[in-house]
Amino acid sequence: MLENPRSPRVRAVAKLSKRSARTETRLFLLEGPQAVREALTYRPDVLVEMFGTPAALERHAALRDAADRAGIHVEVASDAVLDAMADTVTPQGIIAVAAQTPASVEDVFAARPRLVAICEQVRDPGNLGTIIRAADAAGADAVILTGNSVDPYNPKVVRSTTGSLFHLPLALGVDLADAVALAHRAGIRVVAADVDGTDFLAARDLLAEPTAWLFGNEARGLEDQALSHADLALRLPIYGRAESLNLATAASVCLYETAFAQRSVGVAPANA
Repeated sequence: MLENPRSPRVRAVAKLSKRSARTETRLFLLEGPQAVREALTYRPDVLVEMFGTPAALERHAALRDAADRAGIHVEVASDAVLDAMADTVTPQGIIAVAAQTPASVEDVFAARPRLVAICEQVRDPGNLGTIIRAADAAGADAVILTGNSVDPYNPKVVRSTTGSLFHLPLALGVDLADAVALAHRAGIRVVAADVDGTDFLAARDLLAEPTAWLFGNEARGLEDQALSHADLALRLPIYGRAESLNLATAASVCLYETAFAQRSVGVAPANA
């Protein structure tokens, strides 16, 4: 059993909560049985090692068996070690280390996607995680992050995706102009979500066609230069008294409306 929370091995795992360590090692932290289960089911190739307390490994014996079948080393660790490794205050007894495997933006558009989310300067980890989760749920083909967006391997982002990180391609560090050019080359309309855009309902029918949604910063939205890359800007109507919608909520509505429109004409996104 791994029992010393101050050992170099434990410290190396704990450092993955910091971006500098993730950048240097190209690894990231997975916390909790749900995230590890999704990785084992959909991307076992990215898992490097897994740690668990005796109680957690007994409670989640199927996870340990799946890890064994995938050839992933499972280390039994004390509660103190799990506490030292975890980014959360109350870890759930299972932690894994995984390799970062971002997709190429060129490969994303070469696959002729029908629904893509492009995040421009999205900085809040919870928002980004929720957008990735919503894109996955809506059957989107990929999520693309521009260079100034938050690190998708940040532990808070990873937790917010609840495993969706392993379900669809994720391209990061992309120049917005390059992403838009590739989208246009693939026959995809780029639609910006913007409070000054055209009323959503007036252009709803267009969403049945291949669409890349462009979402901006939580506080500032999309800057003029970013908006200039879009073919169309749409705003969601506010029928009640709310001042605005949270970015992740608005993105979820936009993605689902597009999924509904595309399925209503009998065409689903490429990865569905």
